Amino acid sequence: MNDFKIRKPTIKRIDGRLHLIREVSDDSGNVEHRVVTPLGVEFGLRDLAEIVVGATVLAIPVAYAEEVWILGEEISNLNASMVFVVSLLFTAAFTYEVFYRDHFKGYGDEFVKPLLSGYLVTLTIAALILFLIDKLPLFDDPGVALRRMVLVAFPATFSATVVDSLK
Repeated sequence: MNDFKIRKPTIKRIDGRLHLIREVSDDSGNVEHRVVTPLGVEFGLRDLAEIVVGATVLAIPVAYAEEVWILGEEISNLNASMVFVVSLLFTAAFTYEVFYRDHFKGYGDEFVKPLLSGYLVTLTIAALILFLIDKLPLFDDPGVALRRMVLVAFPATFSATVVDSLK
């Protein structure tokens, strides 16, 4: 009966993207099994496109809800700020757990890119949709416009992050 050894995982660039390679070898060192999985610790153009699609999926129905328009007028700046912070914290926790938990060391600077760009893209999409339906009073009442954008971006950020995590 053969004894199998699990080699230490390695990280290699394949077709321009980082991949985690796990190998199982037999007694003589022959590789019996190899698992290659993409490592989602780098942020690129494809990730940006995935964020745009993911954000749009939830931003459209939320932006069309009259409740969001009214809540954007009535919610305090403090509460809107808390929605913003909670959104970033949840997104950061999910991103860390899915992509960086085992590989944060060495890729910590890459961790910030999907968070900030994802949220900025989502805010932009929220603003665009609200503008298209004439519910973004950017010059008449910028506070209401910003609060509406944050409210629409709250669920849209999550969908953007989830879509980006699907590889």
